Order: sequence, then C-alpha cells, then structure tokens
Amino acid sequence: MSETLETVLRLAGVLVAFLLVPLLVGQVEHKAMAHMQGRVGPMYAGAFHGWAQLVADGVKFVQKEDVVPAAADRMVFKIAPAVALVPYLVAMLVIPIGPGLVGQDLDVGLFFVIAVMGVGVVGSLMGGWSSANKFSLLGGIRVAAQLMAYELPFVLAAASVAMAAGTLSLTGIVEAWNPWWLLWQAIAAVVFFVSGLAEVQRPPFDMPVADAEIVFGPYTEYGGLRFALFILAEYAGIVVLSALTAVLFLGGWRGPFEDQLGWLWTLLKTMAVAFVVIWVRVAYPRLREDQLQRLAWQGLVPLALLQLAITAVGAVMTA
Repeated sequence: MSETLETVLRLAGVLVAFLLVPLLVGQVEHKAMAHMQGRVGPMYAGAFHGWAQLVADGVKFVQKEDVVPAAADRMVFKIAPAVALVPYLVAMLVIPIGPGLVGQDLDVGLFFVIAVMGVGVVGSLMGGWSSANKFSLLGGIRVAAQLMAYELPFVLAAASVAMAAGTLSLTGIVEAWNPWWLLWQAIAAVVFFVSGLAEVQRPPFDMPVADAEIVFGPYTEYGGLRFALFILAEYAGIVVLSALTAVLFLGGWRGPFEDQLGWLWTLLKTMAVAFVVIWVRVAYPRLREDQLQRLAWQGLVPLALLQLAITAVGAVMTA
C-alpha cells in the first residue's frame, strides 16, 4: 500500500469516527439522562427505544431557516460554528486508537491536542461577540474568563503525565503507561478531568450557556444548522476529552489481547469516561462564577503544582 493511500485511509477513518462517535455520545446522553431523571421522553422515532430521535432532531435543524441578526458581524457570526467544531476534528487526528492505529503520530502530540482544543473555545467567543446581543456578549465574556482560569491546571496536569512518560508523544505515553500510574497520577487525573469539563463548558461548568440567567449565552441568536454545529462541537469536545483522558491516565489500548483488540479497549475506556461526563451533568448543579474561579485558582492550580512536584521527585528517584 502506497504511503499516500495509507494516509488517505487514515484520514477517512478519523473523519468517519468524528461524525459517528459524537452522535453516539449524544444518543447515550439523551437516553441515560432520561432514565436517571425518570423522564423517558419520546419513544416513537425508531423501532427500538426511540433511537432515531437524535437523527430526527438533526433533520429538523437542517430544515430550519438560517437567520442572521441585522446588527451582527455577519462574517464572524457565520464562521464561528466552524471555528468551534473543526479543532476537535484536528485533535482526533493525533489521538491513538490502537497500536499503530492513529491518523498522524506526532512527537509533540500532547502539546498539539491541548493547543487546538483551546482554539475550539474561541468559536464560542466569536459567536458571543458577533451576535450583537447583550446575553450573547455576556456568555462570550464568561467563555473567555473560564478559558483563562482552567487552561493552566489543564496544561499542568498534562505536563505531569508527559514528565512521567518522558515524552510528549501520545503513543509514547501509552507505551510507557503501567497500572500504578492510577495511583501516582491520581491528582493529575482529577485535575485534568475537571479542567477538561470546564474547557468544553459542560455542567457543572456551563455558566456561559446558563439558560436560567442569559438565555443560551453565545448561542442565543443561532438557529438551524449553525446551532446544530455548536451542539455537535460540544459532543465532539466530550469525545476528545474522554479519549485524551483514556490515553493519558487509563492506558489507552493497553489491556488483554491488546495487539488484536487494542482499538476496542480504547473505545470502551473513552465511552466509560464519556458516561461519567454525562453522570456529572445529572448529579451536580451549576456553579456560580465566583465558585468557578475559586475552584480553579485556589483548588485545581495548587493541586496541579503539587502533582507536578511529586512527579518530578519520582522521575528523579527512578532515573
């Protein structure tokens, strides 16, 4: 197989996964939340358990009229959903699914993923600023404040794993992983996961879209397909965060028969973490803005620095 053909097949595989896995997570969220909260919802779209309801909602979004507010910055308003969505597609290119099964194995893969995830948040900020709506603008400001607060502990927690593995390559991190990391990197895992929830604006860190306060934040003026792209970006963010957590802290494809079933282990671990994301949404109320900032600067940042010091000492002692 030529190198060009292999590259095309890898990119096609990543694109298919990008289109299907977030939809699967969205379906699981709808049904899991419904049963957790005792409200099963519509069960008629699809022969089994209303499985096609999400597809029906997608068709509804596509059919809606595309409306742009008269006072909006039209260009920025229109491209904001793509800016929010595409970085997660790019991030999935470098996350390994199995041994040798990765879109592009970069030596600085961890740094690359963290960088492009930060760009995805800019799409929400663009949508909030360009909508010419006071609620959208307030939501965009909250997005910026949240990004600044949680990017630091997010990066520090990831740096601890890279220091322990001795590499920034995601494939190298998985190869260096062993079960006792669950204890050694426990603090980093908690900090990384909580910070990641804030990065993708998931409950209880969904202050930018707090419907009880600011309608729907940066997305208030969006409808139809562009609004659907923002929703897809949210689920894609969950997939990227869950896959990255599985790779950094749960061993990725490592498990019994990993040479043959490594991709399955990665998928199962990713879906397990995604289910925890869904469960947190159901179990915890939304934080206030002051609580959000206090948790980041007085809680997560000191914990991340402590974990970094522990990892440094451990790396020196085992050198």
